Amino acid sequence: MSDELLMRSCEAADVDARRALQKFDNACQWLERAKETLMSPLAAEVWVFDEALAQVLLVNHRWRPWVPPGGKVEPGETPREAASRELFEETGLRAELLSTPAAVAARSYSRGWSPTLGLSYVAIVDVSTPLVEEIGQPLAWTRLDHDWDSFFPDDPRRIRWQARRLAHGRISKR
Repeated sequence: MSDELLMRSCEAADVDARRALQKFDNACQWLERAKETLMSPLAAEVWVFDEALAQVLLVNHRWRPWVPPGGKVEPGETPREAASRELFEETGLRAELLSTPAAVAARSYSRGWSPTLGLSYVAIVDVSTPLVEEIGQPLAWTRLDHDWDSFFPDDPRRIRWQARRLAHGRISKR
């Protein structure tokens, strides 16, 4: 992998991590240390809300319980580009992501793996928009007032916080 491609991904991750509304797991400090070695991989996901901000779209991942659509940032992609690509691959949705990243975290995406920097973005879509599931990964609109089994136990709380913030108009929906 070309260092130039990786540098583009890392620089974009750095910018979006600093802009993120929520910062978890000492992600920015982790990022500072990781930048010295051109960290890889990076991850990106999309918290897809319905227009009423009452539901979130989740994927029943092959080896993780319910999670937002997302995945690995490919070399040369920005995390935002990866989030849009993964959203389309896993749901068939082409949706505009809100301008400000929702969250950044440094966490392991599988037991035994090293931590990875992950950026979370937000999209708001009409629930009547047709979805196309990736084979073996069912999709479901999940009410935010219900609990769901998540690989990351803090995700429901973090996602609910973002929906409340949007509902109260503290950030622009577009």
